[in-house]
This record gives sequence, structure tokens and C-alpha cells, in this order.
Amino acid sequence: MSRLSRLPILGIATALAVSGVLLTQNTGAVPVAQTDSVTAQKSQEQYVYRVKQAVKDSERLLGLGSDVLEERDGDDLFVLGGADEGERIRAAGFTATVESVMPAAKWNPPKAQRDAGPISRADAEETYYGGYRTVRAHHAHLDKVAADFPALSSLVTYGQSWRKSTGKGGYDLKAICLTKKAAGDCEQKPSSAKPRFFLMAQIHAREITTGDMAWRWIDHLTANYGKDAEVTKLMDSTEMWVVPITNPDGVEIVQQGGNSPKLHRKNANDSNGASCGIGGQVGIDLNRNSNTHFGGSGTSTDPCSEIYRGPSASSEVETKALEGLLGKLYPDTRGEGDSTAASADTKGMMITLHSYTNGIIFPWSHKSNAKTGNDASLRAMAKDMAGITGYTYGTAPEVVGYAASGGTDDWIYDKLGVPGYTFEIGARSGACSGFLPQYSCQESTHWPKIKPALMYAAGKAAAPYK
Repeated sequence: MSRLSRLPILGIATALAVSGVLLTQNTGAVPVAQTDSVTAQKSQEQYVYRVKQAVKDSERLLGLGSDVLEERDGDDLFVLGGADEGERIRAAGFTATVESVMPAAKWNPPKAQRDAGPISRADAEETYYGGYRTVRAHHAHLDKVAADFPALSSLVTYGQSWRKSTGKGGYDLKAICLTKKAAGDCEQKPSSAKPRFFLMAQIHAREITTGDMAWRWIDHLTANYGKDAEVTKLMDSTEMWVVPITNPDGVEIVQQGGNSPKLHRKNANDSNGASCGIGGQVGIDLNRNSNTHFGGSGTSTDPCSEIYRGPSASSEVETKALEGLLGKLYPDTRGEGDSTAASADTKGMMITLHSYTNGIIFPWSHKSNAKTGNDASLRAMAKDMAGITGYTYGTAPEVVGYAASGGTDDWIYDKLGVPGYTFEIGARSGACSGFLPQYSCQESTHWPKIKPALMYAAGKAAAPYK
């Protein structure tokens, strides 16, 4: 999911200005950044609009295809878009005011994958925007961990990104299994001896905090095995699967911004619409593309919408590969119907990391007031994790004010019965809020909250519903 924090209570302005992205609060005039071309600068400006009293009519707002940020201020919602987005929203009958303007900036991007050659161990040091790791760095890190900790790790290539599958550069899709390996561990079979905890990050490319949390989780488990009793016990008893970059093509677009990361949310598949004009964005929202309640609330059929669901359920190679991997790791323990409970003997846990709103979300996300057959257990675990992090908790409609169909957390519960949670990392205000917090926030603010919550969640994998 996605979000820019609200203004004027510091939110976006403070978070992005401190982070190195110039953001100016609304004063009734649009500021002009210092660029070589005013025309080029204006074409890249992004606006945050406050949409008054929109929660009560959120379905219609989402139906416009607007990039509705998963943040709310009472009954007001916020939309990210170009200079003409406010007029479009107002034409639909909403009251929209400019909350902030983010001018374009000059960028120093890292090399694109197709121009950079084979990934090597040295690429683990490749960063952008103050320390965030590129896709190449994440893949080099996985290679390094597998080489340095062979008794604790197994590296898996589970598919290809859209660009790679079409010969346009791109990346392999990578996962790593971490455990004290015994015979049969880390095999892609649902009949595993050990319970499995699955962590994934950056399915929404611009949510750069999440990839860093996954990197730190991998290092926490491997570096502390045999040194920390809790980590050692967990690694002895449980398989920890991690996909640090679920949407590598999208992340490459983001990192091409260098010191001003591009706010790209979706994958890079432009076959359904290669030109979206000012404020539009090619690609498919992979967190609306899963084969669960596909095409329902919180999705769009507009290829340029931030929540474009794609032409069909699981149409994207990234989605198919992820669902294929999860289907190999977990047996199906739940029948048909939204109210059908998963078996009490279900094993496993899944967390997908997003940003931001300091929230913990669980199924169902696809419809307001819908409850799963395991609502009491899911809610109890969410409450525990909220107590650890200080976050709010609930279903998506409860936390962010509207429904969202076709998401990964709903899919894994729907199809396999495994508890699926979304962690929305980052506050609504301050220097560590927003999509683009300064890199020091990962160590000072986010990781101290996320690490113990992940340890709790991984420990629940053996018997989540008991």
C-alpha cells in the first residue's frame, strides 16, 4: 500500500524536506524549482491534494483511478497526482485543495541493469538516496549471505521480472530460505517438517523503507545465530523465507531518481498502455493483481491509474511467480467462502511490508465490514504486534478508511489459509514519515520497532490459530 503523510501537521513537508526532497506547503502559488527547463520541471511536479469528506465516498474516489494515499485526517483523504489531478477530482464532485507541491529535481541515477553487466559481490555496496540499496545490491547481498552462511541459507530463483521475461533488461526474482539446515529443509514442498515464516518487501516499489527492513532481517538472523538465544531457537525450529525485492523492475525505476527517488508504485509492464502523460504511470499494481476478489473495491481498469489491477487476475509474471512459490511452501488449509475458517492446525505466517501509516492490517481488505472465519485469532495477533510497534491495527477499511482487492495478504489467507499481514511502516508526520525518510531513520526509528514484531510473528508460525 502507499502513503504520503498528511499536511499541514509537518507530515509530508517535513519528512520529504528533511529527506532531501524539496517540498513546499501550499501558499496559494506553485513554486518553481531551479532547473534548466521550466517546462521540463513543471511536467514532473507532483501535488498532494486534500479531498474533503472523502471517506464516506471512497469507492467513487478510487473509481476515478486516483492515487489515493493510505492516510486519512478524520474524514479527509489525500491524493497524489499532477497539476491537473485536482481539476479532475473536482469535476467528479469532490472538494479538493492543494496540500503540498513536490517540484522536480536533478538526478544522478545508478546504472540501469541492462547497462551494468553481471552482478558481483561488490555490488552489495551500491546505494542511492543516502544509503538505500539498489536491486543489484540486494541480489549481491543474497549471494553473499548464501556463500558466507551455507549451513543457514538456501538461495532460490523463483521467476523473472517483466522486463527480463521480455528481453528488456530486468532481473531474476530472488528469495532466500534461512534456517539451521537439516535434511529436507528449504525444499519447495508444502509438507515441510518445520513451520514457515514468509517476509516480502517492496511490492510497491516506492516504499523504500521496506526493502531495508528485509535486508536487516536477513542479517539479524544470520549474524546472531549461535549468539542470541531467541534467534538461535527460532532458526533451529523454523524456516524463514525472505523476498527483499518483490518488484525489481519497479524499484529500478525508483532508484533511477538517485537523490530524488521516483515515486513509482507499479511494475514496468507497459504493454497495456505505454504512454500515460503527465501525472500518469505505466505498469500494473501488483498488490491489486492477485487472484483473490480480483477487480473488486479499490482497483481500477485504467492502465495509467496507480491502482490499475491489470487485464486479468495474476496476469503479471511477478504475481504468478510469487503465488507459485507460496503455493509450493504452504498446504491449503481453508475451504471456499469468505466466512470459512482455516484449520486450527494451520502452520505458517506471512508479512508483506509497506509504507506508511504505522498500521498492521489483516484480511479481509477487499470489502468493508467483511470478517474472516479466523477473525478473532488474526485480530489478537495483530493486537500483540501493534502493542510491540505502537501501531494501530485492523482490516484495511478499519485502518485506512477504504477497501483494497487483489492484495497479497488477502490472497495467502484466501487460497492457503495462512495468516497474512501488512505492516505499514512510518508515521504520518516528522522526519521519519512518508515514502522517502532519510536513511538514518531505518536504524533510529523503524528497525527497533519492526525487529521484535518480526520475531513475534515468526514465532507464531508453528501454530498461529491456537
